[in-house]
Amino acid sequence: MASPTDTAIELSAALVAAPVPMGHWLVILPVALCIGLGALLLMLRNRTEWHAWIAIPGLVVLVLIDVVLLCKVAGDGAVTMVMGRWLPPFGIAFSVDIFGALMALTAAVVALAASVYSLGEISVSGRRYGFFPFLMLLLAGVSGAFLTGDVFNLYVWFEVLLISSFGLLILGSEPEQIDGALKYAVLNLIATTLFLVSVGYLYAVFGTLNMADIAVKARTSDHTAPMMTLAGLFFLAFGMKAAAFPVNFWLPASYHTPRVTVSALFAGLLTKVGIYALIRVLVMLLPVERAGLGPLVAVVAMATMLVGVVGALGANDIRRMLGYVVISGIGTILAGVALGNADGLSGAIFYALHSMVLMTALYLLAGQAARLGGSFSLAALGGLYRRSGWFAGLSLVLFFAVSGLPPFSGFWPKVVLVKAALASGAWSLAATILLTGFLTTIVFGRVFLLAYWRPSAGNAMVAGPITWQAALPLLALSVLVVGFGLFPEPLLRLTQAAAAGLEQPSAYLHSVFPTAGGAQ
Repeated sequence: MASPTDTAIELSAALVAAPVPMGHWLVILPVALCIGLGALLLMLRNRTEWHAWIAIPGLVVLVLIDVVLLCKVAGDGAVTMVMGRWLPPFGIAFSVDIFGALMALTAAVVALAASVYSLGEISVSGRRYGFFPFLMLLLAGVSGAFLTGDVFNLYVWFEVLLISSFGLLILGSEPEQIDGALKYAVLNLIATTLFLVSVGYLYAVFGTLNMADIAVKARTSDHTAPMMTLAGLFFLAFGMKAAAFPVNFWLPASYHTPRVTVSALFAGLLTKVGIYALIRVLVMLLPVERAGLGPLVAVVAMATMLVGVVGALGANDIRRMLGYVVISGIGTILAGVALGNADGLSGAIFYALHSMVLMTALYLLAGQAARLGGSFSLAALGGLYRRSGWFAGLSLVLFFAVSGLPPFSGFWPKVVLVKAALASGAWSLAATILLTGFLTTIVFGRVFLLAYWRPSAGNAMVAGPITWQAALPLLALSVLVVGFGLFPEPLLRLTQAAAAGLEQPSAYLHSVFPTAGGAQ
């Protein structure tokens, strides 16, 4: 007699029946590569002299994978891959569109530059304490956050990058580092708790954590739940992680304490993951609530810009000053989120990519300025122009770029944002962007006059020529800053496509649910 187990079970309604196209594996390769390399480096913990020569080629491969992934997404549209072949929203999805691919590629480039710089800064002791394994774990978390299609897994990747950032922050175990790490940890753990509470609230409302499924249900269902409260919780959690006013005080208290390489990584990556998550959740998943929060986001954006640039004006330590500049840049990105239209979002994404590259370069530049001048203090620095003319010229290029002056990459996103603000009637937002750019010019004009143009006091140590480990990443990042300033059209087209994909995520939704508009 036939038993119930003899009955054929139709799995096509629950599982992906078709073979996974080879191109879709690109979506998870960045995360898999970083985790695999991190594990390999841990197994070779007694061979720390090999770490750099494994990690740096691995990061080159990561950059190439991200380039291919961006080309695929730009040509074919968003790509989704689900774990265990379970159909979404039941399977954990990795979904990437142009926005995520751009951010992942820029993060890989930044990490590669910082890793080359580390060859001349991170000592044998630092490598023994796990600099390169922590770096690869950090990149796994960052890449996972940019490529995931599931809100809970976004939280998981935040945790991964947070754990690795703790290890990098205290590398060296100096008292100042421990103090900075404590402040960094407490505030970020509060933000992570808020994020987790928001995720639980989101699941209670929608019954799913798949981003595409939430986007569909948010647009088609009538919810009696207090959705503005949910959006406000996400805004607070991600605003704290992005160092937006008034929850930004942890950043200038901690970013100046670790090694310059680590500070550069943090400035280029960590706050941008927070701003990415904020844009992804508020703009794509909760557009109605984002519009309702628009006036509040605009006020926060203006306050963040002004607090950041005023803090930079008052700072005497170059590293502290750059921390405030990071905060000011977050305010500029939030201005595009506040506008919420295609041009505003395009300008915000362009500025985020520019800031990732530029802030990394500025921290590396500060490290070399301190090496040549013997101090990070503007009161003690002087005569850098005489010590290295080409270094002073390169510094001037980066100073112009961070001030938003043409013909460098910082000019174009500000033009787009100001134009979008004026078109929307947001005069105060446009004025604040322009005022912040003017004050930033004064900040870096002061740095150049005091640290470069003013004669040296004569009591600073005399350093040798700038090494190739420092010169190569600085030149490479500066080429990107100049290149995207002189030829902004390719990147601008990509950011416009990314903004359009956030406003009208039909391609993203189709990649997750190819046979329907959403989950039933």
